[in-house]
Amino acid sequence: MGKESKPQAVGQDLRDFAMRDAQGAVRLAVAFIGVSGGLFGHLNRLRGARAEELAAAAGRDAAYVRRWCDAAYAFELLDEADGTFRLTALGRAFMPESPGTLMPFAVQDVLSAHMAERAAGLMTSGERPGEVVLAERATILPWFGPMLEAQFGPVFEKTIMPALKVYEEAALREGLAVDLGCGNGWYLLRLAARFPQLRCLGVDGFEENIRQAQTRAEALGLGGRVQFRTGDIYSFENPEKADIIALNRALHHVWDEKERVFGILKNHLKPKGSAVIWEPHWPLERHILRQPTHRMMAFQNLTEHIQGNHFLMPAEIADAFSQVGLTPAIYSFLEGREAVVTGTLA
Repeated sequence: MGKESKPQAVGQDLRDFAMRDAQGAVRLAVAFIGVSGGLFGHLNRLRGARAEELAAAAGRDAAYVRRWCDAAYAFELLDEADGTFRLTALGRAFMPESPGTLMPFAVQDVLSAHMAERAAGLMTSGERPGEVVLAERATILPWFGPMLEAQFGPVFEKTIMPALKVYEEAALREGLAVDLGCGNGWYLLRLAARFPQLRCLGVDGFEENIRQAQTRAEALGLGGRVQFRTGDIYSFENPEKADIIALNRALHHVWDEKERVFGILKNHLKPKGSAVIWEPHWPLERHILRQPTHRMMAFQNLTEHIQGNHFLMPAEIADAFSQVGLTPAIYSFLEGREAVVTGTLA
């Protein structure tokens, strides 16, 4: 064996590189506090406020809010004049209701730190606790659905939905669309708004997601056509078979039971109905993960391991469809980062 190499002094260029990364991560952490506590939204409605006024409006502790305002000012999320704080353009961009909101980056930053800490601790035992790790931080869970919606809702609405004919065909049959692992309902709510002939049913294991989804359906006037209930794919039963059964970024959570899962999908489809699987597209070659557009996928795959999962390649999904007698088709989106695979019953 060769002699161990002596560590070299870390150069200033690498220190500067790490400092920029560290400050960016902390800026996102400060932004997450503003998102989670509703501070950005209240400050926007007040059109500026002193820390004590903001704390009262948000129902938060004044001492914490005062120190958050200082941190948000330091990271250029707020401006200040004579003790009154106002949102900067950057701070306003983190408001969840802002078009193209930066909120997902803040939520992902804090969730990533949580998952990194869990991965570091679990590497000794090899334990894989499962999806319960997502609910271990009470401030993160309510934002998990909105984070995914902000990231992927526009992609679905503007890119995926127009590209897949199965949605329009199901609507022409005045059919039923089911979303297994529906989150906060964003997928079905967009589908129902685009195709008023469709009826929709969403199923999810987290009660907080179902509460958010049903509340939004009622607020949008879609409660008569879109329903949500707590459950999982393994116990899924419905009197009516479906024209669409969707699993959005959820199949990898149940891949270890794929034979059972794909049997359930086939058995709950009407003739000419389609299962529609949307998954991150795990690349064939490792070097692709170095691309800035794919880096986060590599870290997310580590966090999926904690949950007992791993990302999939589209060909694996297509093969699983073929094994149960469904005709597969593969679609690629976002420069190959996302894949949709359909399986249609003859």
